[in-house]
Amino acid sequence: MHSLDALALLKEIKLTAAFGPQHGLRGDKQDNMVESADFHDPAHGIPVFSLYGEVRRPTATMMDSFDVLLIDLQDVGCRVYTFITTLRYVLEAAAQHKKAVWVLDRPNPVGRPVEGLRLCPGWESFVGAGPLPMRPGLTLGELAKWFVSILKLDVQCEVVKMEGWNPTSSPGFGWPLGERTWINPSPNAANLSMARC
Repeated sequence: MHSLDALALLKEIKLTAAFGPQHGLRGDKQDNMVESADFHDPAHGIPVFSLYGEVRRPTATMMDSFDVLLIDLQDVGCRVYTFITTLRYVLEAAAQHKKAVWVLDRPNPVGRPVEGLRLCPGWESFVGAGPLPMRPGLTLGELAKWFVSILKLDVQCEVVKMEGWNPTSSPGFGWPLGERTWINPSPNAANLSMARC
């Protein structure tokens, strides 16, 4: 079940908006460069703001639509996967607008090994959010805390930690093989082998 649909079932949660990264809210946009427009979600009756359309960073209007932003994204463990940059931009906007961010942590499918050159200062882009090696070895929750630290962001950032994640286990590099099914975060990330490649 998609996390938005699961949240909608909780009576104590009031959904007011949703955000979609590159590849769309539900990870179904195939082509890398296909941008998504904002739209109104008819099932939940809320606006869905695209962070891969006319803007890459949340606008003031978008930030005014909620009190707490819950981030639930499956990263692939590589610097150029744009969910990392979207995470940074959202944290920066949350700090500016005094909003809370909660990150639901998920396993890094390539585990802890760190590989590749670190991105040089001045070369930051949407496929390079900061001085990270190509394979940073961090989960999205750990990356959130790292961004808060290196950017000195004054933001309430809570990471909902995983239970039982062992990134040094084999053969899964920490991915709970046989326990969790890989759900494509985008059509081009169809399996664990793609992430590790």
